[in-house]
Amino acid sequence: MYKGIIFDFNGTLFFDSEKHLEAWREFSKRLRPYPFTDEEMRNYMFGRTNEDIIAYLTGEKPSLELVKKLAEEKEAVYRDMCRKDYKNTVLAPGAVEFLNYLKENNIPRTIATMSEKSNVDFYIEEFQLAKWFDTDKIVFDDGTIPGKPAPDIYIKAAKILNLTPADCIVVEDALSGIESARTANIGKIIAMASMESSDIYKKIPAVSQIIKNFNEIDKNILEIPCYNSSI
Repeated sequence: MYKGIIFDFNGTLFFDSEKHLEAWREFSKRLRPYPFTDEEMRNYMFGRTNEDIIAYLTGEKPSLELVKKLAEEKEAVYRDMCRKDYKNTVLAPGAVEFLNYLKENNIPRTIATMSEKSNVDFYIEEFQLAKWFDTDKIVFDDGTIPGKPAPDIYIKAAKILNLTPADCIVVEDALSGIESARTANIGKIIAMASMESSDIYKKIPAVSQIIKNFNEIDKNILEIPCYNSSI
C-alpha cells in the first residue's frame, strides 16, 4: 500500500495537451521556420520548462528576459483558449470523485507541475483546486527546479507531503515526467493515456498501470491514515 499520491496536472488532471500543442506550434514558427513536429512535442515539450523548450527551439541558452517574454505570450494565448472552450475546461474523467475520496480519507496528496505560477493560479481559480489541495503545497516551475526528466520535482513533492518517494504514487502522462518519477524512486507510477496511445506506455517498465480515467485506479492501494488532517 502507498501513503500518498502526487499528480502531474497538464494532460493528467486536465486534458489540455491539444491546447498546449496548438499554442506551441504557433510560437515555434516565430523562433524557427517550421512548427514543432509531434515527435518533438513528445520528446522535448511535455513536462519541460518554458526555458527548456525555448532553448531547444533556438539551439542556445536563452536570456531570462526572452524566456519570460515568450512564455507569457504563449501562456496568455493558452489560457484564453481554455476560457473560450469552457465546456472542455474541466477536470479529467473521474477526477472529482477520486479527489473527493482522497479528501474524505485524509490521504496526503499534491500536484507537481512544470507549469509556471500564472497558469497555476489560473488552475486554482478555474478548477477550485482548494477544495481538494493545500494550494501552498503545489510544486510548480518557480525557476529553481530543473525540468522533467530530472527527479527534483517529485522528490520535492514527496518531501512536502512528509513522505519518502517510495511511499508515493505518481500519476503522469508525459514520457519525461514518467522518467522523472522513476529516477526519483517513486513507489508506483500510473500513466494517464489522455492523448498518447496506451502502447507507448506498455514499453516502459517503470509504468505499473495505464489508465484513461481516474475511476480505473484501485483505491485499496492507498493507505488510509489514522490521524486527522485539515486538508
